[in-house]
Amino acid sequence: MTKVAIVPEPSDQGEMAYRAITRGHQSLAKTAGAALDALTAQLPADEAGTLIIVQSQQPDEFFTAQQQERLRGLMARWRAAREAGCPLAPAELAELEALVDAEVEAAGKRAAALSDVLGR
Repeated sequence: MTKVAIVPEPSDQGEMAYRAITRGHQSLAKTAGAALDALTAQLPADEAGTLIIVQSQQPDEFFTAQQQERLRGLMARWRAAREAGCPLAPAELAELEALVDAEVEAAGKRAAALSDVLGR
């Protein structure tokens, strides 16, 4: 299954856009859904299956405020590096990927907790 992160990204004009990112692919659009659609269109057929979980972006026991803040900081550094035409440092890129993986895992735990609450 393809892991996709969708992050809000303010433009220079102060408008909000959304960047959908997966390994080797990314897209930017005015809405999270449009960014996901554009990203999905780039994927090979065997990678197009996705599970989408939307989080309110509030810290919780599965993904803490500290993790969220570090993820925001690394995403800002990643964007700055991309715009400068240079790669993010390997250690920071590895940490960024680990945080994205942790966020995906947290989403799964939230879904399991929701399922338990719903009695399914």
